[in-house]
Amino acid sequence: MTTIMDMKPVTTTLTISDAASPERVMNDTALISPPASAALPASSLLQLIWLASPALPVGGFSYSEGLEIAVERAGVDTEATAAAWLLDQLKLSQARGDMAVLHEALGAWRAQDYARVRSLNDWVLHTRESSEMRLQTEQMGRSLGDWLRNQHADSTHAMRDITLLAALPPTYPVAFALAAAMTQAQPEDVLLAYTFGWAENMVQAAIKSVPLGQNAGQRILAQLAAAIPQAVAHALQIRDDNRQAFSPMLAILSAQHETQYSRLFRS
Repeated sequence: MTTIMDMKPVTTTLTISDAASPERVMNDTALISPPASAALPASSLLQLIWLASPALPVGGFSYSEGLEIAVERAGVDTEATAAAWLLDQLKLSQARGDMAVLHEALGAWRAQDYARVRSLNDWVLHTRESSEMRLQTEQMGRSLGDWLRNQHADSTHAMRDITLLAALPPTYPVAFALAAAMTQAQPEDVLLAYTFGWAENMVQAAIKSVPLGQNAGQRILAQLAAAIPQAVAHALQIRDDNRQAFSPMLAILSAQHETQYSRLFRS
């Protein structure tokens, strides 16, 4: 078998080691983080739950991020191998790349440092290793921007930033950072919500493509949930000089997925 540590320049065996009224819940004006000791207001907590929900209309459910082709060509065909693959993807790809970008972009939006926002967005675009990966982050970023515009059409302040986001064009981590910047959530809480949303989507992809039963999916989700806090802690420590998106095996499989004969997920 092959592993996402084929994401590292080494060969090993398979595991991946080788995205008022409820509509007005979001704070339209405050883009400043509260003191670390402040309790998260209910409105901000609800907003994070909303952003992490599979019901958010950004299309995350339509991508498998290489998992579908890994079932066919990398031996990800059981509950155990699917769990190992996703855990590796969390630790080696998400935590060291998109989650780290989200953290930095959150601070940049709140500080109104638009040059920094653009730089981070460009990094995401330039490090997508297949056209499928780039399509996903652009489509989901654009859809989240459209959702934000719908939620904040009557807020001049929010619309300024949403318009700037749309002009980038946006990637998903940077768009999610803007949505979260409009809450009073701390960076750790934002990354926990983002990552759990990613985990839910990937578990659903595993259930459909391996295939697995619902109970197996919940067991995998439990493993991911247990690993997420450590992944978030790692992402919070990463800066520009050690952020990375080097996942060769994942990139190769993503490129192969574009021509996979039979597939459920978008490419």
